[in-house]
Amino acid sequence: MLKSTILSATVLAAAFGAPAMAEQKTEFKLAWSIYAGWMPWGYLESSGLMDKWAEKYGIDVEIVQINDYIESINQYTAGAFDGVTATNMDTLSIPSGGGVDTTALIVGDYSNGNDAVILKGEGDLASLKGKPVNLVELSVSHYLLARALDGVGLSEADLGGVINTSDADMVAAYATPEVEAVVTWNPLVSTIMEEPGANKLFDSSNIPGEIIDLMVVNTETLQDNPAFGKAVAGAWYELMSIMSSDTPEGVAAREAMAEASGTDLAGYEAQLAATQMFYDPAAAVAFTESAELPKTMVSVAEFLFDKGILGEGAPSPDFVGVAYPDGATTGDAGNVKFRFDTTYMQMAADGNL
Repeated sequence: MLKSTILSATVLAAAFGAPAMAEQKTEFKLAWSIYAGWMPWGYLESSGLMDKWAEKYGIDVEIVQINDYIESINQYTAGAFDGVTATNMDTLSIPSGGGVDTTALIVGDYSNGNDAVILKGEGDLASLKGKPVNLVELSVSHYLLARALDGVGLSEADLGGVINTSDADMVAAYATPEVEAVVTWNPLVSTIMEEPGANKLFDSSNIPGEIIDLMVVNTETLQDNPAFGKAVAGAWYELMSIMSSDTPEGVAAREAMAEASGTDLAGYEAQLAATQMFYDPAAAVAFTESAELPKTMVSVAEFLFDKGILGEGAPSPDFVGVAYPDGATTGDAGNVKFRFDTTYMQMAADGNL
């Protein structure tokens, strides 16, 4: 189960001491995994845009692809990376729940259809009763399933079990006769939906703004190295301006991201249509400063606590404190380990990078 994986990552973090040894430095590493809204991170590395911005600030930033999403977060938690692509929920449960103070540097998008519950053959959500469901256990897929079931008066106990399946294995698993239903994210959703009889029952557009896709970084590293935050934000928003345009450069960027995610331009643009991308940094700031975000994080914390994965020995859903740009917190204000900080996104919006 993922819980043991989370705990092992926390033990590694303690052993290496990496998150506690933040200091001024010039070399940084970010990890990312395949997902529609995170494909730009790979392009920043391959295109040289990240190098351009890193050189501007006299540093080096390497962006590394990790094939297994949860493994990428575990490696960040253990101190192997300075930042990682992760959702709001997985940040709260793994690094923050494990005691690693983590800041959302870039609020890139929220899933608006990219995550889905898919059934083989005819039926509706009520049809899931008694059926096994394959997903990345205790990830946002698990959260999406819980939200879907709740809407039809079912719970996980009504299923024929939840089968933990890596995102790297999900498409192959769906092709086997014993798999009846899956919950996953794009580009896997698009691939699976091409199969005859694939039936999408519920997706993240039914819960807009709840599955948020981030680049999170070690808080102490960011505090000690503002040039790191500036370089990453500068590179990201230059690419956002490029990829959201219909210029030849913009089309070429989207084509490269499409190829890297295993699809063509039309396929990738279909995935982007199910992603509420914050191409404009001002839109990212507005979302992060909205009154809805704390409400979402409280719901997420309650889900994690219910599943027993909100940190080792968490006594309540309030175990981990989450801080917001206005200084407000949810959870334990004395144990803030997750921070939404608009500083660098605002710099981008103001043209100060």
